[in-house]
Amino acid sequence: MAGILLRRSKKSGLPPGTPVYVGEEEPLPAHISVISYDETGYEEKTVENASEIIDDLRSPDNTWVNVYGLNVQDIVEIGTHMGFHPLIQEDIVNTLQRPKVEEYEDHVFFVLKMITYDEESEEVEIEQVTIILGDRYIVSFQERAGDCFEAIRQRIREDKGIVRRMGADYLAYSLIDMVVDGYFTVLERIGDRVEDIEDELVVNPRIETLHDIYNMKRKMIAIRKSVWPLREVISRLDKLGSRMFRENTGVYIRDVYDHTIQVMDAVETYRDLLSGMLDIYLSSISNKMNQIMQVLTIIGTIFIPLTFLAGVYGMNFRYMPELGWRMAYPALWLLMIIITMIMIAFFRRRKWL
Repeated sequence: MAGILLRRSKKSGLPPGTPVYVGEEEPLPAHISVISYDETGYEEKTVENASEIIDDLRSPDNTWVNVYGLNVQDIVEIGTHMGFHPLIQEDIVNTLQRPKVEEYEDHVFFVLKMITYDEESEEVEIEQVTIILGDRYIVSFQERAGDCFEAIRQRIREDKGIVRRMGADYLAYSLIDMVVDGYFTVLERIGDRVEDIEDELVVNPRIETLHDIYNMKRKMIAIRKSVWPLREVISRLDKLGSRMFRENTGVYIRDVYDHTIQVMDAVETYRDLLSGMLDIYLSSISNKMNQIMQVLTIIGTIFIPLTFLAGVYGMNFRYMPELGWRMAYPALWLLMIIITMIMIAFFRRRKWL
């Protein structure tokens, strides 16, 4: 965390629009892939630098340029060739942005958070994805290779659905929708883990269970920080509209908004469950401690009169009548046993045992 704050401090005093990389990992060099398509076909290729995609962006076909790797020099070169505002370039390389949407003269700029779940480490990974929607093009930027957009690429390649017959605005919707759908996948994994923790909590709460609860709470906080602003982004597009989105795409935007509401409901539900589980854990530990103290108290109470008798007859006085009695020893044991049985019966009657 200190490293993140140190990188962010480098922006102090710089003019607005100065791109400075802010993130948890070192940025990768930019890798650019281009998919151009229309109703009749598509073309997919990888290019070396931004100057090679200018002709693609000027073509009458819809074009999707995907860039992964946020090396500042490469992003500035791409942004300069494409004519993106300096503030957009600054936001692209700042991976700590909150989800938002901004409208410029001839394009719309989105910041999203793509969430994935690592099955091996059981960790939630959050990656910033920025999308720029133009008249007939989409430019998306990612921190690293690998994303949830492969299904959309397959639709374009195999002409499935209506993506090749719609405009770039529908492609932008598809990318946003795929990001939101990824939240459901992550929440399903988290839901399964929450159920496992709940079972452990009922059967045998341990200190490891408490650690798991705290880890899950941190994950839910991170997811909520990514989802809550996104709801505002989609709501703004739905209510205010945008000249970059056609009317027939509006119904799909409203569908994404419904999905974000469902995600938020699930996030809040799991947060409430985890908070309740934390209270249950503390109550369970307290009850277990009370039971242990109850048993120890009963044992100590039983031994109090026995200790008293043993103490009396352990005194070294010469003239004690019982010391000369032949049956004194077994009689003392019998008295101790009777006292013990009476006390156990009394505790059982009071339901203390």
